[in-house]
Amino acid sequence: MEMKRKTRIGNVVSTKMDKTAVVAVETLKHHPLYRKTFKRVVKYKTHDEDNQCKLGDKVRIIETRPLSRHKRWRVAEIIIREEIAEVKPQEINE
Repeated sequence: MEMKRKTRIGNVVSTKMDKTAVVAVETLKHHPLYRKTFKRVVKYKTHDEDNQCKLGDKVRIIETRPLSRHKRWRVAEIIIREEIAEVKPQEINE
């Protein structure tokens, strides 16, 4: 019997912890009574062994065994690298 692991695609919202990235996964849900569509955002703490993820990257995460108290996911691949522009304080004042 083959067990499939769950996968999700989301954006990296924090990389302040060592070997951990916080990934926000956004899904669309339908309200059962009012038939309104709304967004649901869930943040997962994911294991990033080499600290490769940067803020804003789009990543695929995969379910894994418990790695710590809150980490049950790991980064499988980085789909899109986000380029963040470096702005110097002198450029803002001009």
